[in-house]
Amino acid sequence: MACSHVAEIARLQPPRLSQSVHREECTQCFDNQDSPLGIDVCLTCFNGGCLDKERHHARSHVAKTGHSFTLNVKRKLRPSANRADEDEPPAKMKKLAIVEDREEDKYEYKTVLKCWKCDAQNGLEIPEASNDPHVKSIIDGVMTSMSSARQSEVKAWEEEITACEHTLMLEQQATGHIAASGLAHCTKCDLKENLWLCLTCGSLGCGRQQFGGIGGNGHGLQHYEETRHPVSVKLGTITPEGNADIYCYQCNDSKVDPDLARHLATFGINVQTQTKTEKSMTELQIEQNLKFDFSLTGEDGKALEPVFGPGLTGLSNLGNSCYMASVMQTIFSLPAFRQRYYPTAASHWETCHESLPANCIDCQMHKLADGLLSGRYSHPRPHASPSPSAPKETNPLAHDTPTPVFQEGVKPVGFKALVGKGHEEFATMRQQDAEEFFTHLVTVLRRHAKKVGLDEKREPTEVFAFGMEQCLECGDCKRVRYRVDAMDTVSVPVPAREKGKDEEGKTLYEEVQLKECLDIVTGTEALEYQCPGCQKKVIATKRTRFATFPQVLVVHAKKFQLVNWVPAKLDIPVILPESDEIQLDEYLGRGLQPGETELPNDEAAAPGLPQFNEAAMAQLEAMGFPTIRCQKALLATGNNDAEAAMEWLFAHMEDPDIDAPIQVLSAGGGGAPEPSAEQVSMLADMGFTPAQARKALRETGGNAERAVEWLFSHPDDTGEDASTGSTTASNQQETKNGPGGSSDLPARYRLKAFISHKGPSVHSGHYVAHIRTEEGWVLFNDEKVVKADAESVRELKKLAYLYVFERV
Repeated sequence: MACSHVAEIARLQPPRLSQSVHREECTQCFDNQDSPLGIDVCLTCFNGGCLDKERHHARSHVAKTGHSFTLNVKRKLRPSANRADEDEPPAKMKKLAIVEDREEDKYEYKTVLKCWKCDAQNGLEIPEASNDPHVKSIIDGVMTSMSSARQSEVKAWEEEITACEHTLMLEQQATGHIAASGLAHCTKCDLKENLWLCLTCGSLGCGRQQFGGIGGNGHGLQHYEETRHPVSVKLGTITPEGNADIYCYQCNDSKVDPDLARHLATFGINVQTQTKTEKSMTELQIEQNLKFDFSLTGEDGKALEPVFGPGLTGLSNLGNSCYMASVMQTIFSLPAFRQRYYPTAASHWETCHESLPANCIDCQMHKLADGLLSGRYSHPRPHASPSPSAPKETNPLAHDTPTPVFQEGVKPVGFKALVGKGHEEFATMRQQDAEEFFTHLVTVLRRHAKKVGLDEKREPTEVFAFGMEQCLECGDCKRVRYRVDAMDTVSVPVPAREKGKDEEGKTLYEEVQLKECLDIVTGTEALEYQCPGCQKKVIATKRTRFATFPQVLVVHAKKFQLVNWVPAKLDIPVILPESDEIQLDEYLGRGLQPGETELPNDEAAAPGLPQFNEAAMAQLEAMGFPTIRCQKALLATGNNDAEAAMEWLFAHMEDPDIDAPIQVLSAGGGGAPEPSAEQVSMLADMGFTPAQARKALRETGGNAERAVEWLFSHPDDTGEDASTGSTTASNQQETKNGPGGSSDLPARYRLKAFISHKGPSVHSGHYVAHIRTEEGWVLFNDEKVVKADAESVRELKKLAYLYVFERV
């Protein structure tokens, strides 16, 4: 049957460089181009849709958008790509970055144009259309463009590094060409690797010690300290394309030198003749993180048994994505999230108002729920090679696998890109803190619910919500002040008590009961305080209790100590009760009691400033921080946690405006500049009214990110009243409405899951999740899902970073 609509193809254009082409995988499920039916790529918006008879996302997209032409893409592995490792010796050094892989060498592709006007059920294939030059240019454009998944995979191995003023404005000395012998070893020692060339004067110095035991005596840094020449390039990382590891000592960070070829030519080095012989800093970091993998063998030394089925689907490693994988596996083990996103997946896809599912957080959460819970993708990995590296045939980022056959795992590329969009950390491919990601995810889901008009109290994120009551009592007048802060996690300090060292010299710590950690966080502490009742500095006591209890309690075990102002993780064993159950009744706060007298309200330090958390202010000022800095830190971090504010202060101590007065709204309403229409519109797009947006921007000095936080912490503020007392009033209104959770007793919880971490810092290393299922404990280690043996559960539970308890 000939297509009568071919002439309409003339209106279509190949994808632009800025457009994402979803040709590898359906944007609404995890069916991909390797499946028998392939993927249909819309030739108007380049959305990818599957052709499964039950889900038919390609057909649904056509029906919803009216886009009539698609390109069906199927892929299969070439026979030569299955060659066993022994058939050919590997190259001297295997580059970790996958950007060098040529897909056309590994796979065969089959494409065909389809018209959905001719066949609204399955689309009519038009093989002869590819003979038309215009059609061929569109097909070539789709197939040669970097797909959305490919873009993310490449970024997974490359840190987002930019140029700085020192690389852009580099001044070089006319020292002449450097002889090859002058590039053989460090000028101050005999090291022949990890060498850094100063781009100002050509001095060659060794670097600092790096991951993986690479030596260094720091002579490059010493040269900077002596000369203040800021920029150096690492020899052995220079490529003919002009790329290399560049380090700016003045910025103390990796940078890009856009003019590297010319700068090297000053010393007689031609980049065209350079060959990459050493691993870059990014490659070394990734390699180090993969070393912190978790054992997949039991007490008897046998490999743990892989498991498959609904709720037992792995998440493929995207490169430093284990923090996200462990959190999402845990999230979707909870009934509230399963019920919200799995049964409703099909109906949501039919009614979603977003033109592209890749741009809808709801679509991506439904897609993830379908992928993890359906069991459709939970099956042993198919591969022809018997080699241990077989997992890497289809995913270069997979961990090496012992003998058992694990699953491929689904790749949450679209979800990761969307949930991290606009965030300075989660938008990158660097390793992140699992607890910070959990908090960010909850915020994103709540923001989306508000934007689309959903009842936030009925959303699954409410299972984490609870209130923490803080009571401040003056030591002289005995008057008190209560406040309740809305929370989603409880962070408990874990005391570090050394008990010796092991054979390798690593410090060992005494075991700490979880109850002791809870006692500390809910205990009393003394602090200096300017009492508004006594009108003088006094010693006050602060006591913290639970105002309400959540349905799901997330406990964040803080096992850190600051080493040179950098938090280092300590492996302190935390012991849970034998039953994995905890009772929190004794920690319930009671609010203002008969006989207690409230403290008068503080006078605001300036008109329009909110009521600052007195206890947190007192703690920060006791550390020696100026009042203005303490106030700014509390404003930036939610005005309730001294530790978060302290971390903010350390990160912003060099800000040029750190001591500038806070820009606030005066009592008359004219003290702060009127927010721009663009800022107001951006917040209005999230579902807030223009009045709310304007007020939030005024209250936060025009900072859009803080304005969003302010809006979510003041949900009942209409924005109409911009008087000085509005912030306090809305706080009181929020507390009256309740922060979520319930004060009903008993408050008994049972451990549902825990997320463990290996590595020196929460921003490096490796995360895994253990989840309690009906069949017992299961270990989720990226794409590998196995039955967890009792010993690993017992040991890793002690060193968990996040504990997730369900109320029973």
